[in-house]
Amino acid sequence: MRLRLPHISWSWSLPAAFILYFVAAFAPFPFGSTNDLSIAFWCLCLGIALIFAPTGDLRKPHLWLLAGIAIIVAGYAFVLHEQLSDHPWAAPFQPIWKQASDLLQMPIAPSASIVKNEAFFALGAPLANILAIVLGISVGAERERARRILWVIAISGALYAFYGVLSFLIEPTMILWRDKTAYLGSVTGTFINRNTAAAYFGSCAVIWILLILEDFRRRLPERHIAWRRLSLDLREIPPKEILPQLLALLICLMAMFMTTSRAGVGLSLLAMIVATTVFLRKDLPPRTGIWIALGSGVVIALGLLQLLGGQVSSRFDSQGLVDEGRVEAWKSTLRIIGDNPWFGTGMGTFQWAFPPYRSPHISIRGIWDAAHSTPLELASEVGIPMALLVAAGWTIMLLVLANGVLGRRRDAIIPLAAAATATLSLLHSCLDFTLQVPGYSIPFFALFGAGLAQSFRTAEVRPTEETIACQAAGRGAHGARRRALPAEARAS
Repeated sequence: MRLRLPHISWSWSLPAAFILYFVAAFAPFPFGSTNDLSIAFWCLCLGIALIFAPTGDLRKPHLWLLAGIAIIVAGYAFVLHEQLSDHPWAAPFQPIWKQASDLLQMPIAPSASIVKNEAFFALGAPLANILAIVLGISVGAERERARRILWVIAISGALYAFYGVLSFLIEPTMILWRDKTAYLGSVTGTFINRNTAAAYFGSCAVIWILLILEDFRRRLPERHIAWRRLSLDLREIPPKEILPQLLALLICLMAMFMTTSRAGVGLSLLAMIVATTVFLRKDLPPRTGIWIALGSGVVIALGLLQLLGGQVSSRFDSQGLVDEGRVEAWKSTLRIIGDNPWFGTGMGTFQWAFPPYRSPHISIRGIWDAAHSTPLELASEVGIPMALLVAAGWTIMLLVLANGVLGRRRDAIIPLAAAATATLSLLHSCLDFTLQVPGYSIPFFALFGAGLAQSFRTAEVRPTEETIACQAAGRGAHGARRRALPAEARAS
């Protein structure tokens, strides 16, 4: 499976494409891009790329997708206005401002947010994600550019995984040039949090598995896999052409297991099993084939978990699936939502809103600056209506990607990779805050956009006489190869 670099001629789409590749590759580098300066830089890069975004390959379904994103943007703009304005149209003022005014015996201008102007500074990460998915649709509307996005994320992910494993073995107390203050016994790569690192390495492993399977499938001579002689067909593949990809997959898996993240590892393995089964669904035996593939995948996953994930297994045994403190934090967040159902407490204000609602069953150590559930935290900060609008956007995106996986004849790997990683990140964000880390979300929102763009069939092109002749010659050569096989092989 060689990454062929075709001859590239200048076009106005190149700046947008290369900037998007650059951002997708380097967003995880500066400690997961969690600080405001990094987020502002990526927003600037993506904004410049949007100026040069190609539109020639966009079709009517793509325009509908962009219209849907525009509705979500309008929703964010309305909530932002309500939380920043001194005279909101519909949002009530937070009672905390009147209480503070009464205590200080001086007038204080009220606000719909519990922290004034914080919504403006918290807008960076959602803005970067929106720009990434819009550029993913625009740039990824052309199949070769969409494939390059897939390769950029896969290769950069393998490099980050290699760095993570190597740095853990050499100097586990450092992340890049800073001291590592937490998760000293876990690989985090360039991320601060091991759970986000696990989801990132697992998502990259999903992409590598699909790329390898696609290459294997392309090299097989039959339209459907002949399982009885599969090993003979695989032996014909030169090792030097497939070993680099297998090595990249192994590095991503190793780094993922070494994070010791329970949810990250478990959901990543589940995504790999389901993505592999969906990819091979047409080649599996009818009725029982799907269940055999899923069962085999579970057995392999459990074997890998025992072989490479000993610490992950021990954490499952000692702590179960979810920490008790996290469950209590979710209950506290639900109380925040109950008291602020329409417009929330303000974007980016969770760490200030949480203390009055903090459950007594949670340890007094530390500050809860995240709800460890992105949907709950979103609803607590922007209100239930806006959270439902975002949820509707995710639902439509997953349905479109599923349609692309089941409907496309070629390049189905692109919507499949996007659907698998989107499901993985969404499920993991229900237990943690993966999608709130721009170093993870920006590259994969770009992939989601490319997957959406490639979820619609292109117009059928009428074959030329030269193409028909080449296809006939190929069928003749294939028939000669079949006749040269033993009789039992032909029968299979």
